Amino acid sequence: MSKVFSAHAVSVDGYITGRDPGPGRGLGDGTMLFDWYFDGDTPSHVFDGFRLTEPSAQVFDALAARVGAVVTGRNTYEDSDRFGGGGPHPTARLFVLSHRAAPEMTERQTLVTSGIADAIAAAREVAGDRDVGLMGGGVVTEALEAGLVDELILHQVPILLGGGRPFFHELPEHVELRLVEVVPAPGVTHLHYEVVR
Repeated sequence: MSKVFSAHAVSVDGYITGRDPGPGRGLGDGTMLFDWYFDGDTPSHVFDGFRLTEPSAQVFDALAARVGAVVTGRNTYEDSDRFGGGGPHPTARLFVLSHRAAPEMTERQTLVTSGIADAIAAAREVAGDRDVGLMGGGVVTEALEAGLVDELILHQVPILLGGGRPFFHELPEHVELRLVEVVPAPGVTHLHYEVVR
């Protein structure tokens, strides 16, 4: 069965955007969270234009190759200017979880208004034997609460942003993680965790 995972670039103090993210402003002033996408000399085999260091390229491409569908929240969708009608992944279909209508959805995008379980089920159906990626702190938190997340990958960037959108929102109880792998790389440390059930 396919897995559900989230892989986010995150500051040491836990933010996945800079301050003041939003439509037309992208992910705020925290763009340095993504410098490691372009600071190397190894091209990604999945994402055109990404040039990573060798250790980051190995981690990034291995994760990207797993993705068959992506579930994102409405904030991430809007902050990313609706992904230009596509999605955050070059080939994976996008499912947008929202409680309100979303304008200008394209054939590569599906709106789900009936909750996180339905969004992940729909994404799994499209993904087939590939995995479902989660984007956005709200979506990840809802999926953790519902017991639907298998893995968390933090691409931890050595910066304290002091504000922005947090990766994790408040959970009703603790979630135990098991560290699977740590890959240090220039400008980022890749931390791979399994969710313990």
